[in-house]
Parts: sequence; C-alpha cells; structure tokens
Amino acid sequence: MPDFRREQQHGGLVAGVDEVGRGPLAGPVVAAAVVFACGVPDDLAAIIDDSKKLKPTVREAIAKRLPHVPGVAIGVGAASTAEIDRINIYHASHLAMQRAVARLPVRPDHVLVDGNKIPDFGCSAEAIVGGDGVSLSIAAASIVAKVLRDRIMARLDVRWPDYGWEKNAGYGTAVHRQALMQTGVTPHHRKTFGTVRQQLEHLKTETRA
Repeated sequence: MPDFRREQQHGGLVAGVDEVGRGPLAGPVVAAAVVFACGVPDDLAAIIDDSKKLKPTVREAIAKRLPHVPGVAIGVGAASTAEIDRINIYHASHLAMQRAVARLPVRPDHVLVDGNKIPDFGCSAEAIVGGDGVSLSIAAASIVAKVLRDRIMARLDVRWPDYGWEKNAGYGTAVHRQALMQTGVTPHHRKTFGTVRQQLEHLKTETRA
C-alpha cells in the first residue's frame, strides 16, 4: 500500500503526478497532479491505492472526496489524439503531466512522478517506478486521472456506441477491434497506433482496388 513517507521526507509542497491512457487505441491521455499540503486523513489513506487495483465505485468515491480534503490541491491535464499522433504517446504523456502540474492552484516545491522519466516541471522532481503503489500523492493522482478519463470515454461512447468505450475505455478489446473493421476509424482513434493504422491502410487498399 502507498504511504506518505516520500512527501514527508522532502518537505514543502510535494505533488504526486500520474497519467492514464497510454495503451488505448482511442481517446486522450489524461494526467493528474495532487498535493496534500496538510497530509492525508487516516481513513482516506487506508483506501487510496494504485487506481488499477481499485473497483470503479471505490475510485469514484475517492475522487469525489479528494477536493474536500483540507489543504488538497488538484490539477488535471490531457493530450488529445491529434497531439498523440503528432508527437507520439511518450511525449504526449509528458505533455499531459506538465499541463496537470501547471494547472495546480499552488506551485509545488517538488514533484513525484510515476515512471522512470521526468518531464520538465520547472522545479525539482523524482521518478518512481511503480510510484502509484508507493506514494499516496501519486496514487491519488492516478485515481483522479483514471476517473476523469473513464468519464470522457463514457461520453464519447454515447456518440460512438459501436466500440464499447464505456466498458473498455478505448483499449483494444475484441469488441473494439471488431467495430474498427465493421464501422471504421473515428476522429477519436489514434491513427499512428498499429491496429488503427492497419485498418486505415486496409481501407486505402480497398479504395484503390
């Protein structure tokens, strides 16, 4: 379970940052930054974990409570599918994280990032592999980002229901891949990603034929 030791050891305002959505075939990559300026209430700390390990109802409940925690600051950022296709998913993920930190209502003294690479945040930063299982701030950021991205994909699913985005969040499930073949590529698909790119090339070949 994550704890608050990394934040306490550094002192000052420490932001935890994480992103969600590197792997999907569709939708934006979303990042969040969370600062617990007054620490984390014990009952909340007991349930915050890597977002992937939590049930959706638990993630939603935590995300709903976080803005009301004394001293908490939250920033969110995203990179669009167009940006992902233009600068690649690695750089788009860093861009989303930079935007999340920039949109914090306070300027952090230090940033803890989930992963092994550090974007330029304009302050000191530390990369932690598996950080969402180590730092409560990073874990909270992973929850905020996951909940926000899931909501975005659910809204897109209303307009593009064939792909199952409300359930698969844009990942390449069998339902999603089948819809790609039968219905085609939408403006929200990442056209540089293998499965989507192959479908576009297939359509071009059919058109020429």
